Amino acid sequence: MSIAVNLYYTGVNGNARKFAQEMEESGTCAKIRAEAGNLKYAYFYPADDPETVLLIDCWENQEAIDVHHASPMMQTIAELREKYDLHMRVERYISDDGIPQHDQAFIRQ
Repeated sequence: MSIAVNLYYTGVNGNARKFAQEMEESGTCAKIRAEAGNLKYAYFYPADDPETVLLIDCWENQEAIDVHHASPMMQTIAELREKYDLHMRVERYISDDGIPQHDQAFIRQ
């Protein structure tokens, strides 16, 4: 069972994108991706909202998330969120056993 957390960062004047760019360029994202239990840490830009950035953050389990939340990286992230004055909306999903066979017909490989 893996856990996916979708974090929507919203700001003004392109600040959400500047935040994501600084996270990448500073190496913070690379450090998070290297943490034990991290499955995915990737930013996406919604086509209909230039002031929002979506972070898809996936972990093997809750314990991996807890270790990440206790890491020094969280202070860095919090400081950057403050720097860019970002607000957040969060969604959390727990995986099931994959895509059912009857849904496979709708997926173009």
